[in-house]
Amino acid sequence: MSRKTVVLITGASGEMGHGLIERLADHGNQPVITLDLSPLDPSLLPLVRQHYVGSILDPQLLDRILAEYEIDHVFHLAAVLSTRGEFAPVTAHKVNVEGTLAMLEFAQRQGESHGKTVVFLYPSSIAAYGLPSLDVKNAAGPLKEDAYNTPTTMYGCNKLYGELLGSYHSAHYKQLAVDPVKAKVDFRCIRFPGLISAVTLPSGGTSDYAPEMIHAAARHAPYACFVRPDTRIPFMVMPDAIDSLVRLSQVPGNRLTRRVYNITAFSPSAVEIQKIVVKAFPNANITTAVDERRQRIVDSWPAAVDDAAARVDWGHAPRYDLARAFDDYLIPTIRQRYA
Repeated sequence: MSRKTVVLITGASGEMGHGLIERLADHGNQPVITLDLSPLDPSLLPLVRQHYVGSILDPQLLDRILAEYEIDHVFHLAAVLSTRGEFAPVTAHKVNVEGTLAMLEFAQRQGESHGKTVVFLYPSSIAAYGLPSLDVKNAAGPLKEDAYNTPTTMYGCNKLYGELLGSYHSAHYKQLAVDPVKAKVDFRCIRFPGLISAVTLPSGGTSDYAPEMIHAAARHAPYACFVRPDTRIPFMVMPDAIDSLVRLSQVPGNRLTRRVYNITAFSPSAVEIQKIVVKAFPNANITTAVDERRQRIVDSWPAAVDDAAARVDWGHAPRYDLARAFDDYLIPTIRQRYA
Protein backbone atom coordinates (compact mmCIF):
# COMPACT_ATOMS: atom_id res chain seq x y z
CA MET A 1 0.00 0.00 0.00
CA SER A 2 1.27 3.46 -0.86
CA ARG A 3 1.31 6.06 1.87
CA LYS A 4 -1.32 8.79 1.85
CA THR A 5 -0.23 12.27 0.71
CA VAL A 6 -1.23 14.85 3.32
CA VAL A 7 -0.45 18.23 4.87
CA LEU A 8 0.97 18.26 8.42
CA ILE A 9 0.27 21.05 10.93
CA THR A 10 2.21 21.11 14.20
CA GLY A 11 0.92 23.19 17.10
CA ALA A 12 -2.51 22.66 15.59
CA SER A 13 -4.47 23.37 18.78
CA GLY A 14 -3.19 26.94 18.98
CA GLU A 15 -4.72 30.16 17.74
CA MET A 16 -3.22 30.02 14.27
CA GLY A 17 -3.69 26.29 13.90
CA HIS A 18 -7.43 26.61 14.47
CA GLY A 19 -7.83 29.02 11.56
CA LEU A 20 -5.42 27.17 9.29
CA ILE A 21 -7.27 23.86 9.69
CA GLU A 22 -10.55 25.50 8.72
CA ARG A 23 -8.94 27.30 5.78
CA LEU A 24 -7.33 24.13 4.39
CA ALA A 25 -10.51 22.13 4.92
CA ASP A 26 -12.50 24.72 2.95
CA HIS A 27 -10.05 25.37 0.13
CA GLY A 28 -7.25 22.81 0.29
CA ASN A 29 -6.99 19.81 -2.01
CA GLN A 30 -5.18 17.47 0.38
CA PRO A 31 -6.16 15.81 3.66
CA VAL A 32 -4.70 17.36 6.82
CA ILE A 33 -3.06 15.61 9.76
CA THR A 34 -2.23 17.48 12.96
CA LEU A 35 0.13 17.23 15.90
CA ASP A 36 -0.07 18.97 19.26
CA LEU A 37 0.54 18.33 22.95
CA SER A 38 -3.17 18.98 23.49
CA PRO A 39 -6.21 17.23 22.04
CA LEU A 40 -7.77 19.00 19.09
CA ASP A 41 -10.94 21.01 19.61
CA PRO A 42 -13.83 18.59 18.96
CA SER A 43 -15.27 20.95 16.34
CA LEU A 44 -12.08 20.56 14.28
CA LEU A 45 -11.76 16.77 14.43
CA PRO A 46 -14.10 16.16 11.45
CA LEU A 47 -11.84 18.43 9.36
CA VAL A 48 -8.63 16.41 9.80
CA ARG A 49 -7.60 12.93 8.71
CA GLN A 50 -5.83 12.21 12.00
CA HIS A 51 -4.72 14.10 15.09
CA TYR A 52 -1.64 12.99 17.01
CA VAL A 53 -1.36 14.01 20.65
CA GLY A 54 2.34 14.28 21.39
CA SER A 55 5.51 16.29 21.14
CA ILE A 56 7.54 17.42 18.16
CA LEU A 57 10.53 16.31 20.28
CA ASP A 58 9.35 12.68 20.35
CA PRO A 59 11.41 10.84 17.69
CA GLN A 60 9.29 7.70 17.92
CA LEU A 61 6.14 9.68 17.17
CA LEU A 62 7.78 11.41 14.22
CA ASP A 63 8.99 8.05 12.91
CA ARG A 64 5.43 6.74 13.15
CA ILE A 65 4.07 9.68 11.16
CA LEU A 66 6.87 9.24 8.63
CA ALA A 67 5.89 5.59 8.16
CA GLU A 68 2.16 6.21 7.89
CA TYR A 69 1.98 9.27 5.64
CA GLU A 70 3.61 10.97 2.70
CA ILE A 71 3.77 14.67 3.58
CA ASP A 72 4.20 17.36 0.94
CA HIS A 73 3.71 20.42 3.15
CA VAL A 74 4.58 21.07 6.78
CA PHE A 75 3.11 24.06 8.61
CA HIS A 76 5.31 24.20 11.70
CA LEU A 77 3.30 26.32 14.14
CA ALA A 78 4.35 24.71 17.44
CA ALA A 79 6.20 27.21 19.64
CA VAL A 80 6.56 28.67 23.10
CA LEU A 81 5.57 32.32 22.64
CA SER A 82 7.27 35.50 23.78
CA THR A 83 5.92 36.14 27.27
CA ARG A 84 6.09 32.54 28.43
CA GLY A 85 9.54 32.25 26.89
CA GLU A 86 10.88 34.90 29.25
CA PHE A 87 9.66 32.93 32.25
CA ALA A 88 10.95 29.60 30.92
CA PRO A 89 13.81 30.35 28.51
CA VAL A 90 15.29 26.84 28.58
CA THR A 91 11.92 25.31 27.75
CA ALA A 92 11.43 27.89 25.01
CA HIS A 93 14.80 27.03 23.50
CA LYS A 94 14.05 23.31 23.62
CA VAL A 95 10.70 23.67 21.87
CA ASN A 96 11.48 26.55 19.53
CA VAL A 97 14.99 25.53 18.46
CA GLU A 98 15.37 21.81 19.09
CA GLY A 99 11.78 21.22 18.03
CA THR A 100 12.24 23.21 14.81
CA LEU A 101 15.46 21.33 14.06
CA ALA A 102 13.65 18.02 14.64
CA MET A 103 10.88 19.03 12.24
CA LEU A 104 13.34 20.20 9.57
CA GLU A 105 15.14 16.85 9.80
CA PHE A 106 11.74 15.13 9.66
CA ALA A 107 10.91 17.06 6.47
CA GLN A 108 14.29 16.16 4.97
CA ARG A 109 13.68 12.47 5.66
CA GLN A 110 10.17 12.77 4.23
CA GLY A 111 11.58 14.27 1.07
CA GLU A 112 14.24 11.61 0.77
CA SER A 113 11.69 8.82 1.28
CA HIS A 114 9.35 9.89 -1.51
CA GLY A 115 11.81 11.71 -3.76
CA LYS A 116 10.10 15.11 -3.65
CA THR A 117 10.89 18.36 -1.93
CA VAL A 118 8.76 19.11 1.14
CA VAL A 119 7.50 22.70 1.42
CA PHE A 120 8.11 23.83 5.01
CA LEU A 121 6.15 26.86 6.26
CA TYR A 122 7.55 28.59 9.33
CA PRO A 123 5.87 31.49 11.14
CA SER A 124 8.46 33.83 12.59
CA SER A 125 7.86 37.16 14.31
CA ILE A 126 8.81 40.81 14.59
CA ALA A 127 10.40 39.63 17.85
CA ALA A 128 13.35 38.68 15.61
CA TYR A 129 14.14 42.40 15.50
CA GLY A 130 15.93 44.24 18.27
CA LEU A 131 16.15 48.01 18.01
CA PRO A 132 18.61 49.47 20.52
CA SER A 133 16.55 52.47 21.67
CA LEU A 134 13.23 54.22 21.25
CA ASP A 135 14.95 57.09 19.41
CA VAL A 136 16.40 54.65 16.88
CA LYS A 137 12.99 53.00 16.49
CA ASN A 138 11.25 56.30 15.84
CA ALA A 139 13.83 57.31 13.27
CA ALA A 140 14.21 53.97 11.52
CA GLY A 141 11.05 53.89 9.41
CA PRO A 142 9.72 50.60 8.03
CA LEU A 143 12.39 47.91 8.49
CA LYS A 144 13.47 45.46 5.82
CA GLU A 145 14.00 41.83 6.73
CA ASP A 146 17.77 42.02 7.29
CA ALA A 147 17.93 45.15 9.49
CA TYR A 148 18.42 45.11 13.27
CA ASN A 149 18.30 41.31 13.61
CA THR A 150 19.47 41.56 17.23
CA PRO A 151 16.51 40.34 19.31
CA THR A 152 16.30 40.93 23.06
CA THR A 153 13.94 38.06 24.00
CA MET A 154 14.45 34.30 24.06
CA TYR A 155 11.52 33.93 21.68
CA GLY A 156 13.06 36.41 19.25
CA CYS A 157 16.44 34.66 19.43
CA ASN A 158 14.77 31.30 18.86
CA LYS A 159 12.77 32.53 15.89
CA LEU A 160 15.76 34.19 14.24
CA TYR A 161 17.81 31.02 14.63
CA GLY A 162 14.89 28.99 13.27
CA GLU A 163 14.95 31.18 10.16
CA LEU A 164 18.67 30.45 9.75
CA LEU A 165 18.21 26.71 10.34
CA GLY A 166 15.51 26.57 7.68
CA SER A 167 17.64 28.48 5.19
CA TYR A 168 20.54 26.11 5.91
CA HIS A 169 18.39 23.04 5.32
CA SER A 170 17.19 24.46 2.00
CA ALA A 171 20.47 25.75 0.59
CA HIS A 172 23.50 24.26 2.38
CA TYR A 173 22.42 20.97 3.92
CA LYS A 174 25.43 18.72 4.73
CA GLN A 175 27.51 20.67 2.25
CA LEU A 176 30.78 18.91 3.21
CA ALA A 177 29.44 15.35 3.07
CA VAL A 178 31.58 12.92 1.08
CA ASP A 179 28.46 11.75 -0.72
CA PRO A 180 26.44 14.84 -1.65
CA VAL A 181 23.07 15.01 0.09
CA LYS A 182 20.36 16.73 -1.91
CA ALA A 183 18.35 19.14 0.21
CA LYS A 184 14.69 18.11 0.27
CA VAL A 185 13.33 21.03 2.28
CA ASP A 186 11.82 24.10 0.60
CA PHE A 187 11.82 26.45 3.59
CA ARG A 188 9.50 29.46 3.47
CA CYS A 189 9.13 31.85 6.39
CA ILE A 190 6.81 34.73 7.22
CA ARG A 191 7.90 37.20 9.86
CA PHE A 192 4.50 38.09 11.29
CA PRO A 193 3.51 41.32 13.05
CA GLY A 194 1.32 41.23 16.15
CA LEU A 195 -1.67 39.01 15.35
CA ILE A 196 -5.21 39.71 16.54
CA SER A 197 -7.95 37.07 16.48
CA ALA A 198 -11.62 37.53 17.21
CA VAL A 199 -12.18 33.81 17.64
CA THR A 200 -9.73 32.83 20.39
CA LEU A 201 -8.94 34.59 23.64
CA PRO A 202 -5.65 36.50 23.96
CA SER A 203 -3.15 34.45 25.94
CA GLY A 204 -1.01 37.15 27.54
CA GLY A 205 1.39 37.69 24.66
CA THR A 206 3.56 40.77 24.52
CA SER A 207 1.46 42.27 21.71
CA ASP A 208 -1.88 41.21 23.20
CA TYR A 209 -2.76 44.63 24.59
CA ALA A 210 -4.76 45.25 21.41
CA PRO A 211 -7.13 42.25 21.62
CA GLU A 212 -7.22 42.48 25.43
CA MET A 213 -8.72 45.98 25.15
CA ILE A 214 -11.56 44.76 22.92
CA HIS A 215 -12.36 41.65 24.96
CA ALA A 216 -12.41 43.63 28.22
CA ALA A 217 -14.67 46.31 26.76
CA ALA A 218 -17.05 43.73 25.29
CA ARG A 219 -17.50 41.97 28.61
CA HIS A 220 -17.80 45.29 30.53
CA ALA A 221 -14.57 44.75 32.46
CA PRO A 222 -11.97 47.43 33.25
CA TYR A 223 -8.65 47.11 31.47
CA ALA A 224 -5.26 48.65 32.25
CA CYS A 225 -3.12 48.72 29.13
CA PHE A 226 0.45 47.65 29.91
CA VAL A 227 2.15 49.88 27.29
CA ARG A 228 2.33 53.65 26.79
CA PRO A 229 -0.35 55.31 24.65
CA ASP A 230 2.23 56.23 21.99
CA THR A 231 3.48 52.65 21.59
CA ARG A 232 3.35 51.57 17.96
CA ILE A 233 4.02 48.19 16.33
CA PRO A 234 2.62 46.52 13.19
CA PHE A 235 -0.47 44.33 13.45
CA MET A 236 -2.58 42.01 11.31
CA VAL A 237 -5.80 40.11 11.91
CA MET A 238 -5.72 36.32 11.97
CA PRO A 239 -7.70 35.69 8.73
CA ASP A 240 -5.07 37.65 6.77
CA ALA A 241 -2.28 35.78 8.54
CA ILE A 242 -3.82 32.43 7.58
CA ASP A 243 -4.33 33.57 3.98
CA SER A 244 -0.69 34.64 3.75
CA LEU A 245 0.60 31.27 4.96
CA VAL A 246 -1.54 29.41 2.45
CA ARG A 247 -0.68 31.80 -0.37
CA LEU A 248 3.07 31.46 0.27
CA SER A 249 2.76 27.67 0.45
CA GLN A 250 1.24 27.53 -3.03
CA VAL A 251 3.48 29.87 -5.02
CA PRO A 252 6.06 28.23 -7.34
CA GLY A 253 9.50 28.28 -5.74
CA ASN A 254 11.14 29.96 -8.74
CA ARG A 255 9.16 33.12 -8.00
CA LEU A 256 10.66 33.54 -4.54
CA THR A 257 13.70 35.75 -4.09
CA ARG A 258 14.25 35.09 -0.38
CA ARG A 259 13.48 32.60 2.39
CA VAL A 260 12.16 35.06 5.00
CA TYR A 261 9.45 37.62 4.26
CA ASN A 262 8.04 40.50 6.27
CA ILE A 263 4.31 41.08 6.05
CA THR A 264 2.10 43.71 7.68
CA ALA A 265 -1.33 45.32 7.45
CA PHE A 266 -1.54 48.36 9.78
CA SER A 267 0.54 50.01 12.51
CA PRO A 268 -1.66 51.89 14.98
CA SER A 269 -0.53 53.34 18.28
CA ALA A 270 -2.03 51.98 21.49
CA VAL A 271 -4.07 55.14 21.95
CA GLU A 272 -5.47 54.87 18.42
CA ILE A 273 -6.65 51.35 19.24
CA GLN A 274 -8.14 52.61 22.49
CA LYS A 275 -10.13 55.33 20.68
CA ILE A 276 -11.57 52.79 18.24
CA VAL A 277 -12.60 50.48 21.09
CA VAL A 278 -14.16 53.31 23.13
CA LYS A 279 -16.11 54.47 20.09
CA ALA A 280 -17.54 50.96 19.72
CA PHE A 281 -18.07 50.47 23.46
CA PRO A 282 -18.74 53.93 24.97
CA ASN A 283 -18.77 52.56 28.52
CA ALA A 284 -15.33 50.94 28.17
CA ASN A 285 -13.04 51.59 31.12
CA ILE A 286 -9.52 51.58 29.64
CA THR A 287 -6.61 53.04 31.56
CA THR A 288 -2.83 52.79 31.35
CA ALA A 289 -0.55 50.96 33.78
CA VAL A 290 2.79 50.61 32.02
CA ASP A 291 4.72 47.41 32.68
CA GLU A 292 8.25 48.70 32.15
CA ARG A 293 9.68 45.26 31.39
CA ARG A 294 7.15 44.45 28.71
CA GLN A 295 7.36 48.03 27.44
CA ARG A 296 11.10 47.62 26.83
CA ILE A 297 10.42 44.54 24.76
CA VAL A 298 7.75 46.22 22.63
CA ASP A 299 9.99 49.28 22.18
CA SER A 300 12.66 47.00 20.67
CA TRP A 301 10.25 45.93 17.93
CA PRO A 302 9.77 48.10 14.82
CA ALA A 303 6.96 50.59 14.48
CA ALA A 304 6.50 49.37 10.91
CA VAL A 305 8.05 46.86 8.53
CA ASP A 306 8.72 46.92 4.81
CA ASP A 307 6.83 44.05 3.14
CA ALA A 308 7.54 45.00 -0.48
CA ALA A 309 9.26 41.67 -1.21
CA ALA A 310 6.19 39.67 -0.15
CA ARG A 311 3.88 41.86 -2.21
CA VAL A 312 6.04 41.50 -5.33
CA ASP A 313 7.11 37.85 -5.03
CA TRP A 314 3.86 36.16 -3.99
CA GLY A 315 1.16 38.79 -4.01
CA HIS A 316 0.74 39.51 -0.31
CA ALA A 317 -2.30 41.79 -0.06
CA PRO A 318 -4.13 41.92 3.30
CA ARG A 319 -7.88 42.27 3.04
CA TYR A 320 -8.21 44.10 6.36
CA ASP A 321 -6.82 47.58 6.93
CA LEU A 322 -7.21 49.20 10.36
CA ALA A 323 -10.80 50.30 9.84
CA ARG A 324 -12.02 47.04 8.32
CA ALA A 325 -10.14 44.96 10.89
CA PHE A 326 -12.02 46.52 13.77
CA ASP A 327 -15.34 47.52 12.19
CA ASP A 328 -15.99 44.42 10.07
CA TYR A 329 -14.17 41.65 11.94
CA LEU A 330 -12.93 42.21 15.47
CA ILE A 331 -15.62 44.31 17.13
CA PRO A 332 -18.75 42.59 15.75
CA THR A 333 -17.34 39.08 16.26
CA ILE A 334 -16.15 39.75 19.82
CA ARG A 335 -19.34 41.64 20.65
CA GLN A 336 -21.35 38.58 19.59
CA ARG A 337 -19.12 36.33 21.70
CA TYR A 338 -20.24 38.10 24.89
CA ALA A 339 -23.81 38.80 23.84
